[in-house]
Amino acid sequence: MTNGYRIKLRLAPLARSLPLMVLSAVAGTTVANADSTPSNDTPLDVVVTIGMIGDVVKNVGGDCVTVTALMGPGVDPHLYQASARDVQAFRDAQVIFYSGYTLEGQLGDVLERFSETKPTVAVSPASIPPEELITVQDGSGNDPHLWMDAGLWSRIVPTIAGTMTELRPDCGDAIEANAASYAAQLAALDDWVHESVATIPEDRRTMITAHDAFAYYGRAYGIDVVGIQGISTEAEASVADIRETADMVAELGVPAVFVETTINPRTMQAVIDAARQGGHDVEIGGELYSDAMGDDGTASGTYIGMIHSNTVHIVDALGGTVPPLPDALAGWAEQWNL
Repeated sequence: MTNGYRIKLRLAPLARSLPLMVLSAVAGTTVANADSTPSNDTPLDVVVTIGMIGDVVKNVGGDCVTVTALMGPGVDPHLYQASARDVQAFRDAQVIFYSGYTLEGQLGDVLERFSETKPTVAVSPASIPPEELITVQDGSGNDPHLWMDAGLWSRIVPTIAGTMTELRPDCGDAIEANAASYAAQLAALDDWVHESVATIPEDRRTMITAHDAFAYYGRAYGIDVVGIQGISTEAEASVADIRETADMVAELGVPAVFVETTINPRTMQAVIDAARQGGHDVEIGGELYSDAMGDDGTASGTYIGMIHSNTVHIVDALGGTVPPLPDALAGWAEQWNL
């Protein structure tokens, strides 16, 4: 940001102690009871932590996989703690995919244990090197919300495809074709978001959100992003943070701020109230998907739909005009009657 404001970003501790029953269950996991050799005539049993990875696996794996996502709609990965049921899902899985770069901090110990007995892949570090990450302003870590940049997130596609092909070589041709098709859709999505955000008047390209999950979106698509709570939702916004944000909203004439599906909207409401007390009327521009996608069986329950929905809300609220979706996404749009 070049407007003179600096919002303090705080990174939560990497992990807290997990429940004793969970750690005990993991400790009991051995190579002998972890069946990681898939049968050629059954789908590969894949467990993922977040839905954004799960949707990539479904699109790339097709009929060759079954996917279980531990964290569904509305679930905050920063605060998620492993349960005994999660440990059982990990045990039953033939491969585990997780994001990494501290996103699943409280699952870190569990995932590390399972990596000793079966394929367990941190897809973000395996696909995107640290030098391409955004560093938290206080220097305490890197921003793990890589999926907010569709072009960057598309780089996990070959990582996932390669891992699944190794485990199910009989599905290799289908996986390769699916991966190429899905990567093309993500490239088209990336181009469409660029085109959409470019329609917002330059003096309105400031986006205020509850926590700092949209820095990659801002860097990729050319919009200033301010997250009040910082990288992790464990960090609480102070009265000073709210006041400073409200002053920024008023000074820049920001027409709308955004709430998120995984975060209580009270912080953003406090900003709106403070801005109005200062004489500036600001509205909620929409509810954005940050750390989780929408409900299963809906367009926003897909990764493409998540980014599409966010972009429509952002562009409309800040004064831009959303262009039609490109031909490469026509099949996806038709599937969801969009």
